[in-house]
This record gives sequence, C-alpha cells and structure tokens, in this order.
Amino acid sequence: MQLTRRSLLTHSSALGCSLAASPLLTPVTFAAAPWDTRLVVIILRGGMDALDAVQPYGDPDYAGLRQSLRGGPAAGAADLDGFYALHPGLAPLLPLWRGRELAFVQAVSTPYRGRRSHFDGQDLLEAGTAGLRQAEGGWLNRLLQQMPGAEARTAFAIGQERMLLTEGGAPVSQWAPGAGLMMSPQAERLAALLMEDDPLFHAALNEALELTRQDMDLEAAQGGGEAGNEDMMMSMMTAPKGKVHNEVAAYAAQQLRGDTRIAAFSINGWDTHSRQAYGLKNALGRLSETILTLQNGLGPDVWSKTAVAAVTEFGRTVRENGTGGTDHGTGGAMLLAGGAIRGGRVLGRWPGLAEADLYDRRDLMPTADVRRSLAWLLHGLTGVGKGGLEANVFPGLEMGSDLGLLL
Repeated sequence: MQLTRRSLLTHSSALGCSLAASPLLTPVTFAAAPWDTRLVVIILRGGMDALDAVQPYGDPDYAGLRQSLRGGPAAGAADLDGFYALHPGLAPLLPLWRGRELAFVQAVSTPYRGRRSHFDGQDLLEAGTAGLRQAEGGWLNRLLQQMPGAEARTAFAIGQERMLLTEGGAPVSQWAPGAGLMMSPQAERLAALLMEDDPLFHAALNEALELTRQDMDLEAAQGGGEAGNEDMMMSMMTAPKGKVHNEVAAYAAQQLRGDTRIAAFSINGWDTHSRQAYGLKNALGRLSETILTLQNGLGPDVWSKTAVAAVTEFGRTVRENGTGGTDHGTGGAMLLAGGAIRGGRVLGRWPGLAEADLYDRRDLMPTADVRRSLAWLLHGLTGVGKGGLEANVFPGLEMGSDLGLLL
C-alpha cells in the first residue's frame, strides 16, 4: 500500500496512535467565520443549586427552607438587588456584575420533568429538543448547519467526555487536556516524513506533539496518573483535580482570538447531595476562575463581543436533606457573562417558594424554558432568524418576544 497523508489519517492505528482523533491533525481550514461575535457554552454537569448560587433571600419562605444553607448578606453573600444575593464562591465575579457584564436567569429549565435523571436531563439539555431522541445531534451543531461558511475550526468542543451539544453534520474540532498523541519515536519520524511537503499538516503535527508533552509534564508535576474510566455519576459528584478548568479556558480563549467563534466544554462537581456548603463553594470557585481566565485570555477587544452561557440539566430541591445537601430538582439558574451581555440583572419571573408555588411541592417551579434564553442569545450573536431557530435549532420552541440579553 502506498502511504499518503490520507492513508496515514485513515489507518493511523497501525502506528500505535490515533492521529485522526486529534483536532490539530484533522483537515481543517482557518478561514474567517461568517460572524464576528464569540460564544462559549459551559455545561455544569450534576445539577447546580440555583437557590444557593443566586440566593433569593428576599423571599419570605427562603430562610425556613434553608437552615444550614441559609444565605443572604447576613451569611456573607453579596447583595445584588435587594432580593437576590451572590454566593461567596462567585464573589470574584462581582467586578463583572458591577461592570454590567454578568447576569443570571432564575427559574428556568429544559422541558424535562419527572424522573430527574442526570443522563436524560443532560441529553435533553444538549439536544435542545422538547423530548428525548426527537432530533439528531446537538443544538450547537444544528446552529452551525444554519450558517454558510462554518468550518471545523469555527467551533471547538473541548474536553474528554462526549459532548452531544456539538454532535451532528457540521464539522467541529475537538481537543482535550491530557488526551494527546501517544507515539513512538519511530512513528513520530514516519509521520513527519509523510507530512514534510505539507506545511500546514507538518506544523499541526508538531503542535499536537508539543501539546501532548506539555500535558504529560503537567500531569507528572501534579503527581497524577492514568485516571481510568470513572462512571458518569461519580465524575459529576467528584470535583475536577488541579486546575484543568483553567487549562481548558485558556485554550478556548486562544482559539477564540483567532477564527474560532464557538467553544463548548463542561465542568463537573455540581451534584451536591451532601456537604453542599463545602462542595458548591468549590464548584462556584472553579466556575469563577474559568470565566476570569476566559476574560483575561481573550483580551478587552474580543471579550467585548463575547457571550458566555453556563447551563445545567436541572436545579435542586428547595429543602435541604438530612446530610447537609439537596437532591435532584427541576427549576434552576443560567449564568451569562461577557462584554456582549447586558448584565447587572437577575432575569426571569420568580415563582415564589411557598409550598403551593413549588413543582411537585418540592422543587423550584420553572417559569421559562432555558432554550428560549439560548435561542435569543444565538439570534443576537449570529443573526440566525427566529424561524430557523424555532424549526431547526430548537425544534418546537416558541421564542416569544426578545429578552434583551445582549447589548
């Protein structure tokens, strides 16, 4: 068989590696995308507690429902507007709030109801449909299919786990910290010889190998080893080790400074069944660091036209459980950040916390579909029309009137 770059990418397992799986060795181009704004989508896997992250201390029923988790300014939370207070874990983002580059949408959810399964909830969140398996792939990929000129480096799916959000017919590049190219010296030499006449691929190979070496050096310095295949439930309950979230955010910012227009990744550690006071503070701290790393990496010019949306599969129960935590709920909160956001506001219609106002007498009642906020965000950032968003990106959604999320 005559070896060519195509056969190398197709049959790379013969070299003891998986070159085709690396975004830096995928045949991508670096043409400008058809819009100039940036979008970062962060999936908060595990179910973030909306009532602890953005605390409705002004609700008369709040204090009675939260004993050890009681928030508000008296407990060290930062007052936002006289009704809501910001959890101390998000305190690093207060300058963004004051600069009107941070906002929240309370009491939102996907159409998912009933079983409160992480698996189904996340699939529905990323599919963007009213029910499971009602459309192919994820809503971000279907957005790209609406945009002529979108190419593989227009959007990056970042991380090691599956991202249904970006699956589909449109090309999407993928990168994961620590998931580099494991090649023998002989394989490296053979790949270099095959690609030496192609400057783009030769440079891409060198970049991919250098990223692998950096990741291995970082893992060794942190004393890490092979993580193994933890199940999804354990990964959602377990906080990420080290500063991987900062690595991911820094890499996303690097790509977004160029031709990339969309980046998507997830942060685990939001399933706070017990010891929530400890676990949620750390999780919110990681989210704060992630957003600030994005801001610093993008620089003022690109940050000014960037929107970050952090969403979760469902909220948590309004009452604490017996282990200092909360259980799977329904209504949750969405975080928005970026220079393109019209911030300094907590949006959404508050349903109240009286027992008669709760969903199933246990959960925060959703008053809006989270897909509506996402759809208006996409409309303002990319110019895709309401018709395409309602029919193709979020099938069956009625967007209603403009929510005014963007400047």
